[in-house]
Amino acid sequence: MKRQAVTDSEWDHLIVLDACRYDTFESVYRDYVDGDLEKRESLGSATPEWAAKTFQDDHDITYFSANPFINGLGIPLDEMEWGASFDSSWTSTDHIATIHDVWDEVWDDDLGTVLPADVNQYVRNHWDEVQSNERTVVHYMQPHAPFIAHGTGRKVNTIRKSFEEAKAEGHDQGTNGGILSPLIDPVKPHIERFLEQSELAMKVGMLVELDPSSVFDVGTDGTRETLERYYEDNLREGFEAAATLADDLEGTVVITSDHGEAFGEQGIWEHHVETPIPALIEVPWLVVDEVH
Repeated sequence: MKRQAVTDSEWDHLIVLDACRYDTFESVYRDYVDGDLEKRESLGSATPEWAAKTFQDDHDITYFSANPFINGLGIPLDEMEWGASFDSSWTSTDHIATIHDVWDEVWDDDLGTVLPADVNQYVRNHWDEVQSNERTVVHYMQPHAPFIAHGTGRKVNTIRKSFEEAKAEGHDQGTNGGILSPLIDPVKPHIERFLEQSELAMKVGMLVELDPSSVFDVGTDGTRETLERYYEDNLREGFEAAATLADDLEGTVVITSDHGEAFGEQGIWEHHVETPIPALIEVPWLVVDEVH
């Protein structure tokens, strides 16, 4: 299996479907596009790790980002409130020429995510840049949770708010912890790592974002089957928008993902940094030939 090698591959427009695992992508993509599909190995099992390992040099890329971890605020990963578990000083603005903070402009507070249609509208509002720049990336949040039809993104909302606070306070997150910060900061990474390694905590982390009515689906079909079905629904939401946009793009269009999503494989749920299991690092690489 080839490594993903985003920056060394040939493309004019790269569409990133966040947290999209290869097998689910393979099962649905023919409903939206035709093309040459490969399985590739992502460089990371979560967005911060993927970004830091993928964009290491200076890249003349225009990046439309619905994911707050790739932002134009100039905040290193190791200073982000929710990036502490990946110890890297990588900063988006040091490596990517132009970043549009779509996550900041069109975030849906009720759902706790950026809707695919809103990403498309934002990109179309900046169409002159898309046409004039040699390389553009459009990064959708789907199929990443929350599952649009079945819940709200409480955790992702919290992440987004932490970035808003950093932006308002001049990017200095080191002063946000209050009087207990000197006590909490040294142990915070250990707490995060414990939670990331607890299968029960990981599973609960997915379930808490579901609507209460989802308990009936979970009770009838089981946790994994229900989450996988909701996840596919989310992928289809994102794919429909991505295919619509791809149909209007000129040049080589590639659809890929930053990492996958786990549903109990090897005791892992969701996705976490430095967890290189197949469900998280096997991602699609599709060169689009035709949109249906």
